[in-house]
Amino acid sequence: MERIGGRVPDRGHEDRTRGQRPGARAAGPRLDRPVFIVAPPRSGASAMVAALAGSADAWTLPRASSGHIESVVGLGPAAHGWESNQLTRADAYSDVVQALSTRLAAAAVDRNGRSAAPEQRVRLLHWSPKNALRVPFLAKAFPAARFVYVYRDPAEALERIVDGWRSGRYVTYPELPGWDGPPWSFLLTPGWRELPHDDLAAVAADQWRRSVDQLLDDLAAIPGDRWCVASHDRVVDPASAAAEVQRVCSFCELDADFPFEAVGRTSTVEPAEPVDPADIARVLPVVAAAADRARDMFARPPTIPSSSSAPPKQPEHAFSSLSTTNLAPLLRRLGVTPILTTYQSGRLIAVRAEGNSVNTHFRMFPSPMGVAIRRGRLALGTKRSVWEFRNVPAVAAKIPPAGSHDACFLPAQCHVTGDIAIHEMAYIGEELWVVNTRFSCLATLDRDHSFRPRWRPPFVSGLAPQDRCHLNGMAVVDDEVRFVTALGVSDEAGGWRENKAHGGVIVDVRSGEIVTHGLSMPHSPRWHDGRLWVLESGEGRLCTVDAVNGGRETVAEVPGFARGLAFAGHLAFIGLSQVRERLFGGIPISVRLDESERACGLWVVDTRSGATVAFLRFEGAVQEVFDVQLLHGIRFPELVEPEADLTGSSYVLPDEALADVQH
Repeated sequence: MERIGGRVPDRGHEDRTRGQRPGARAAGPRLDRPVFIVAPPRSGASAMVAALAGSADAWTLPRASSGHIESVVGLGPAAHGWESNQLTRADAYSDVVQALSTRLAAAAVDRNGRSAAPEQRVRLLHWSPKNALRVPFLAKAFPAARFVYVYRDPAEALERIVDGWRSGRYVTYPELPGWDGPPWSFLLTPGWRELPHDDLAAVAADQWRRSVDQLLDDLAAIPGDRWCVASHDRVVDPASAAAEVQRVCSFCELDADFPFEAVGRTSTVEPAEPVDPADIARVLPVVAAAADRARDMFARPPTIPSSSSAPPKQPEHAFSSLSTTNLAPLLRRLGVTPILTTYQSGRLIAVRAEGNSVNTHFRMFPSPMGVAIRRGRLALGTKRSVWEFRNVPAVAAKIPPAGSHDACFLPAQCHVTGDIAIHEMAYIGEELWVVNTRFSCLATLDRDHSFRPRWRPPFVSGLAPQDRCHLNGMAVVDDEVRFVTALGVSDEAGGWRENKAHGGVIVDVRSGEIVTHGLSMPHSPRWHDGRLWVLESGEGRLCTVDAVNGGRETVAEVPGFARGLAFAGHLAFIGLSQVRERLFGGIPISVRLDESERACGLWVVDTRSGATVAFLRFEGAVQEVFDVQLLHGIRFPELVEPEADLTGSSYVLPDEALADVQH
């Protein structure tokens, strides 16, 4: 159904199995841990299947047989009022699942084109753009299934989608009720009736945006060990294809011992005329937010472990790091433990001194961003919520080996904010303030609301989930938020992107005036030692700013995208990220430093001289750092995930109740 136009299956030809006895199954091959390749249209799912199909374990469907799911009663859009191709857990009736499983296994062929024998187990690779809207259904129907999300640059995918519509080779619903445009191609997304019939670029953008947003939401709702992310670019690049395919095979538990060549950047569509680049540029703002979400995905999605305080075992090299020999002694002398967040790889990291070496202690959360610390409390902003932890020294004393830990942060409460793209956070008195980047405002939290807006820049006219200026950081002076950073002065959705290289500003919260402008992607404003500091991330610089006249002075240059800043006396602890070319291409640091020269990690800079005195550099999975905070007076902390066993067996009671506790 994805590649060849034709008649929509009517209900008279659907598999009428609802009345069969549940559990009855005809003898035949059986699906075993199917692998579903999920992606928006024209994003490389077929290339991934072609690459994996060489495995001796893999079974695939003939291209013309991709309509098996819709041919089962209740699973086609007609059964849902032609609203969309979306399927949910509620659609996974046992008899429907049985019929679908039987049908898919019977139709599958191995790499030599042979069908499965009765009772043979089939490791099916299934792909369809419509699968982007079916993850909850597929996850429930096939509890052992794995999902591979294929990422491709949005602009490339949009151009290919428009090509596909024009070609007529991807028609799925030639006579879609209520649609007067060209024969409907690809997946049917929610809200399709409101789309313009004569603007294929707008239709393509809507299909891409809705499928990506739904897909990422649904993947985040299933365990992280059931899905991974693969790169279309790496699969089609001869230099990286073999490694990428082997990685995906390993995740899916498929035999990877087969000769492999890069699929190559081929297209099955011969466009009648090239797509106008202006049409694609026109609709890119429509997909910008979804594109940012997609870019931030990593091969191992963030999850919270369910059975212990330790994260699942990772390959030894995945989160490796190296550091200067003086870093551990420096941390001990200062009496601090740096806390870092890395949202792309889903970790909160405690950088702990252990003897003469550094121990990097990872804890997993969905897209962790801002961290705030105050009087034994630690708050962490994540993808849709803010977690608050409390230090319970009595629990720390019981963590083996005895005497090793001097702090243990246990989860105390969680506030659901929704996806507000939370960035920096800070305690003002006992109240937690957050930078709400999605709504371009500062906000606080209370029990009755997702968030309570408290301030927004004067150039932003109202509240809308549009990331208008990319408000990202705040500096606290005398227990008051005084300065914020934004990447641009804009009142349009994503408008800051137009001049991201040099459009950044610092704004005085009290007066609303712009303190300084022309900054390159500023982050992490801080008030320290009577001065205003900021990281000019796009330049890779630590700067001071005159809060009166806006004058700037460079204190140090660092070898990365600088973001995350904390101070211990005259030493600045700075987070560094590697620059992602597609997202940050064109900013000065990408010109100043080659890719091989840019680092990710924690740099310690002497603010008196600008010299680097120590560093920790990540290798492997950790490619960016967002926030850096310091735990003062704590040497070797533990932070326990909400679902860990230690959380369930630890209790904090009022002092007056302790006398009544019986042992």
